[in-house]
Amino acid sequence: MKKFLLSTLAFLLISVSVFAQKPQKLTSNQIFEKIQKLNFLGTALYIAAHPDDENTRLIAYLANNVKARTGYLSLTRGDGGQNLIGPEIRELLGVIRTQELLAARRVDGGEQLFTRANDFGYSKDPDETLKIWNKEEVLSDVVWAIRTFKPDVIINRFDHRTPGTTHGHHTSSAMLSVEAFDMVGDSTKYTGQLKYTKTWQPKRLFFNTSSWFYKTQEDFDAATKGKLTSFDVGVYYPLKGVSNNELASIASSQHLCQGFGRLTTRGSENEYVEFLKGEAPKDKNDIFSGINTTWNRLENGGEIGDILYDVENNFDFVNPSKHLPQLMNAYSLIEKLEDTHWRAIKEKQIKEIIEACVGLYLEASAVSSFGTPNSKIDVNFEVVNRSSYPMILTSITTTLDENTIYKGFELEQNKKLNFKENILLKTDEFTDPYWLRKEPSLGMYKVDNQELIGKPETPRVVKVAFNLVVNYLPITITKNVVMRYAERDKGEVYEPFEILPKVTTKLKDKVLIFSDSISKKIDVEVRAGANYVNGKVSLKVPENWSVTPKDISFDIAQKKDKQTVSFMVTPPKEQSEGKLQVVALLEGKTYTKELVEINYSHIPKQSVLLNSEAKVVRLNIKTTNNKIGYIKGAGDVVPESLRQIGYTVENINPLEINDKNLLKYDAIVVGIRAYNVVDELKFKQKYLLAYVKQGGNMIVQYNTDRNVDVAAPYPLKLSRDRVTDEAAAVLILAEDNPLMNFPNKITNEDFNGWVQERGLYFPNIWDEAYVPVLSMHDKGENMKLGSLLIAKYGKGNYIYTGLSFFRELPAGVSGAYKLFANMLSVEKNVVE
Repeated sequence: MKKFLLSTLAFLLISVSVFAQKPQKLTSNQIFEKIQKLNFLGTALYIAAHPDDENTRLIAYLANNVKARTGYLSLTRGDGGQNLIGPEIRELLGVIRTQELLAARRVDGGEQLFTRANDFGYSKDPDETLKIWNKEEVLSDVVWAIRTFKPDVIINRFDHRTPGTTHGHHTSSAMLSVEAFDMVGDSTKYTGQLKYTKTWQPKRLFFNTSSWFYKTQEDFDAATKGKLTSFDVGVYYPLKGVSNNELASIASSQHLCQGFGRLTTRGSENEYVEFLKGEAPKDKNDIFSGINTTWNRLENGGEIGDILYDVENNFDFVNPSKHLPQLMNAYSLIEKLEDTHWRAIKEKQIKEIIEACVGLYLEASAVSSFGTPNSKIDVNFEVVNRSSYPMILTSITTTLDENTIYKGFELEQNKKLNFKENILLKTDEFTDPYWLRKEPSLGMYKVDNQELIGKPETPRVVKVAFNLVVNYLPITITKNVVMRYAERDKGEVYEPFEILPKVTTKLKDKVLIFSDSISKKIDVEVRAGANYVNGKVSLKVPENWSVTPKDISFDIAQKKDKQTVSFMVTPPKEQSEGKLQVVALLEGKTYTKELVEINYSHIPKQSVLLNSEAKVVRLNIKTTNNKIGYIKGAGDVVPESLRQIGYTVENINPLEINDKNLLKYDAIVVGIRAYNVVDELKFKQKYLLAYVKQGGNMIVQYNTDRNVDVAAPYPLKLSRDRVTDEAAAVLILAEDNPLMNFPNKITNEDFNGWVQERGLYFPNIWDEAYVPVLSMHDKGENMKLGSLLIAKYGKGNYIYTGLSFFRELPAGVSGAYKLFANMLSVEKNVVE
């Protein structure tokens, strides 16, 4: 038994690693749990604002202990946060966090939904949030999610009654949920949705409260006495070999780009929900109390229940295939259900169970991981019936062109059937993230197709329907086309199959800085999406900029191969900025997209199509102290930005820092959150401070306030102070300080055009040796003086800044470049 439990846990861990893309291969225990879930007809929807907001303990409990269909509606995809595992920010970070949420749901058993809200960054007030988001559109998406998911109960993560006490997105998610609860059953609200769905009224609405929302446990107890439903979410699952809270820990640990990897926990643990609206539960310990969650809920469902409850009560763990006749009988009855909502859900669930019970293996594996629209792709098929029941593969149907290929193969027990077919990819659309296809606003993604809104990812369109006769009854099981291959250091690998353009182009840098009027060579990488691709590529530049030559031919013989062509771009003499766009012409069609591939082991490989373009900036900027040593932090691309304006930047390995090797640098820059994520730095502080004392210039960018020692020479305490309004007024406190004057004169105009925020985690207590240089604040708040501090230490200078240079430099903000150049240029002995 011990060996079995260990193998179950190992299977669970493997399923969310590099092998997360592999098809499910269910054990008898997992089949039984799916039958239990098949026999529960109740739905819960958990609502919050971001990836990582969800309470995985409660979601896992509802999905695995209660057996409810459980969803998590995250209003955003987390695009506005930071990335601890790589350089992706903004929309690419949103793609990663979407997949991390899906990975978490694969662990805790939930389903994932979204709205079109764009995570524009931290917000201190729901009024600001809802103004930037477009409240009406996000509210319509919440209504749509409820009408399509049809939950019996809704649970909010945050309190709608406490605006201003937490992230504005958080409170807004609860406020919208409460408002939507009263609208979803009203056919006069968002009538356009009713072409695709029906009105729906959930039974009740809860708030998932805890002592975390209060200053003390005593305050929590006093405020909630007699108002709460509680349940122990530390329940142990013998069939899994883990407890619910262990499962929840593994699920939340999928949020790796946010640093959520953590230890598993065990033991009794209570969760609390406060009833807000609707029909109060009769049994306080059961949020589904009074709701019919049996098959009798459906017209003609009782007959199905009689069959499936018997399967559940008498399940054969050794030989689950013995239940096939009953399952096929139940499947035939489910197909006849009048309730289309539950019919679709239960058809999908029972097909998975039937497939697993008889060990039926169905696979369609393409010879490549992608193809181009209206081309053909070779697909290898594998079909195995590992049971003694009679089966026939009558045909396969490809979903894009609805072409049926007749087979009539009898599937003998455990005899592998292989064959190959050539499939036409009859479509003009690509399989990139649907919400990124149109230019978003600051607060909203633009999605016109109502049926796509809310989906976690673009539905796979390259599918194959296996038309079978199983134990003399017809059944169709549909599979996504994938690519399966082996790597020596990974073993068997699955990748999703994509439809991508025939040609994509790429500029190395997303921001091109011209510090003078001298022309620069700009390289464009052209990538072939098919064999024998040839055409021309050109650059569109802003007015008053010029480019030569007009266009360049490319000729690429092999799919996936690349060719680099070079243009000379000349900026105007005066300061200017605009957009440079790459256009490829092929067979009379223009192609303007760049292919970005995101490939981390904990999520499926992602192919993202973005506009192939860069911001170009003609900037009047002066630089000194050109050799920079950089200690990289989390998701840090500042070094690449500094190279754009002529600095020689060398990445420093913290392990190699000693008392001598820092002296060759004119300045040392410590990247964002480096002290949070690079443990070695705590042992190297003496060398860094010695470098400053001997005349060096050290710049430390923001870290979070998690008991971090940022190697400051004098006392300095980090706080959660931040200025989220990127247009907040900036007051220059130390106008004569070199940071404001050398080698570039900094004025208030240099704070125009900043993106997302001014800065974050400013110090709020510091030694008098520090000179505060700037003052800023959000509306209705006190002045924040800690965004930029400088102190003389020995012969050198120490600078701490919470300004969000990690956002501003990649966005090409001119004033941020000038200010950073000044920080790098502080000379010895100039700060008194």
